[in-house]
Amino acid sequence: MNISDFREYCLAKKGVTESFPFDNKTLVFKVGKMFALADIELFASLNLKCDPERAIDLRETYQGVIPGYHMNKTHWNTVSLGKDVPQKLILELIDHSYELVVNSLTKKQKDELSIG
Repeated sequence: MNISDFREYCLAKKGVTESFPFDNKTLVFKVGKMFALADIELFASLNLKCDPERAIDLRETYQGVIPGYHMNKTHWNTVSLGKDVPQKLILELIDHSYELVVNSLTKKQKDELSIG
């Protein structure tokens, strides 16, 4: 996966926007709230929201999954690219992160984003 593939995959999801709210190198994807981010210069890892129990399982199973760097360690993972995490799982984890955020939105927020 390269930065273009990651960007296209995230933007293909309904209601997603991209921005650089922190600096000029950290690309953030939101669906009302943030669900994915990555450093566009290094593009060595992704930060993704994750169910806390699943996050623990992933960290115990894969060396390439660690508690979220600069994030809430309970709800975020940093997923290293090019390590032992299969590409298919990375895509599934992006989907999982997106779905967690969408499910946390109110009906009004979903309607505003046209995802309700």
